[in-house]
Parts: sequence; C-alpha cells; structure tokens
Amino acid sequence: MTPPPTSAHIYDGEVDRLMEGPNSGQQIIMLPDGNDLRHPDGAQRLRIMWGQYLLEDLLAGRYRTLVCAVNANDNSHGIITELAEHLPTSQWEEHSITRRAQQFSAGDSQLAKVIKYDMDSVEVLALLRPDNQAHLHLDDLAAGFRIVSEMIRSRTQRMPSAAVSFLGARSNALRDDNDNEPSLETVLRVMHESGYGGDVYPAPGMWEVAPTGVYARYPFPASVETMRLGGF
Repeated sequence: MTPPPTSAHIYDGEVDRLMEGPNSGQQIIMLPDGNDLRHPDGAQRLRIMWGQYLLEDLLAGRYRTLVCAVNANDNSHGIITELAEHLPTSQWEEHSITRRAQQFSAGDSQLAKVIKYDMDSVEVLALLRPDNQAHLHLDDLAAGFRIVSEMIRSRTQRMPSAAVSFLGARSNALRDDNDNEPSLETVLRVMHESGYGGDVYPAPGMWEVAPTGVYARYPFPASVETMRLGGF
C-alpha cells in the first residue's frame, strides 16, 4: 500500500511553482516502485544514485569501497585516478595504478581478476580489463562482480560500497555480445545476479533521460516486465 499523496512543499517561498515544467537539459523523472514502505520485504536491492556525484561522496567518506575498472595501458581518464589525485593520504597516481595493473595482466590467463588499491580511507576493487580486449564484456563484468561480492561479504569493513555503472566510459568501455553498449538495466541485472548489494552511480551523462521515467532501486517492479510484454 502506497502512502497518501502529500501537499508538502519542496522549496521555500514560491520556488515550487517556478520549478514546474522543463527548466534545463538535465532532467530525471523518478518513479516510485510501489513497495509497501511500512512492511519491508527484506530483499536485497541495489540503490541507483541518480543525481549524486560519486567523487564528492567518496571524498566525503560516505563509502569505504569503490568498485570500478582498470586496464594495463592508460588509466588517466578513470575515476580511480581522479580519486587518487584528490585523496590527501593516497600514495597512488596514474603511473603506479597502471603499473600495478600490468603486474596482474601478465600471462595468458583469461580468468577474471580484481585488483585491490588501498587509498587509506577508500579501498578500490578494480575489475581488470583483459589486455587482449579493447573493451570489457558482460562476462567480464559478471565474473568480476562475483569476486567483488565475495570480497565484500567476507570483510564487512568494506561496506558500504559504491560502484560505477561502467557505461559511458572511455578507457574501459563496456560492450555486450553484439559489441554495443548495454542498457543500464542489463548492467544492474548482472551486478545483482552476481551477488552485489551496494550502491550504483549512473554516469552524469545519463541524467538527461527524461521523459523516460527511472527507478531509484533494482530489481525494478514487475510492472516493467508487464510493459515490455505489451501489457498496460
């Protein structure tokens, strides 16, 4: 049962009225998922952090662990390097981050690898993009998140954790079996089915999806599948 509608104001003064309708290019339409807030079902869900800035939240100490990607060639554009540059106690920088990835990338093993980078206040669990691949694939994502999920589960001090969405990336772009960038729903499904239960940050470029409505949690409500099958 959903709560009754409220007449509460969002802003002080007359700003509510002034904020009606489109005001900028960046717009997100949030949809309630219909769950009964008074009777939590206990199911594990991913929180989707629309409109939130991952780097700022990491620097503010809101997370103990970051999950992202790394490669053995160039990480100058990755969030791992941005984080290392901004954390005052981190002793990592782009060259040392890449050198560590190169150490793990050596050899012919095709097994998924997750590299730990201790940046003092934040531990980075980085999925290593195989050196013989131009992109990360969904299989890499699934295998990597199975490892990440177990690493977090075995050491609860790694919680809370946040993950990038792996979409819109430059150095470590994610591709599906048809060599296309997958949907956010696909990425969330892979993470969730791999056992991950932390927060996920969509890329800021995805904050312009209106008029498409989005949800703040995954799994999405059953109504999404009903619509996909042609119902209401």
